[in-house]
Amino acid sequence: MSLPILVVMVVSGISLAVAAVHFTGGSRTARLVDARAALERFTVDFPDLRPATVYLTEDGGAAFLDLGQGRTGVVQVIGDRFLTRIVTPADVDLASLVESKVLSLRFKDFTWRGGRFAFADAAAVQAVLASLDPKSQPARQEAA
Repeated sequence: MSLPILVVMVVSGISLAVAAVHFTGGSRTARLVDARAALERFTVDFPDLRPATVYLTEDGGAAFLDLGQGRTGVVQVIGDRFLTRIVTPADVDLASLVESKVLSLRFKDFTWRGGRFAFADAAAVQAVLASLDPKSQPARQEAA
């Protein structure tokens, strides 16, 4: 078989495989439609917890759930799946406002570094920042 024919066959095969994955839903991204969807998704992994308030990002890519006792639940879209975590201010390396409605979070956990989260209103941003900002928490007393 000649090299040009082989190249055409390989390129065609790869193109067909990529197209098949795309058209069968393999490239679809998930989205949190509303607060109820975020609650339902969080409950799958943490059925015993009952969040008080849900703060959904503007694009539906993440939700922060107030769990009380200094804990915050997180549901974040990653491709067509969801990452769910429970975090505390001790897990946060840096929390800062980028704009009035945009929060930047960097976590200490190397498996999930955080990101930039845009909210629809400034009150939601302030509530999430207040619950996760390590600077707003009381300093720990060191044992002497």
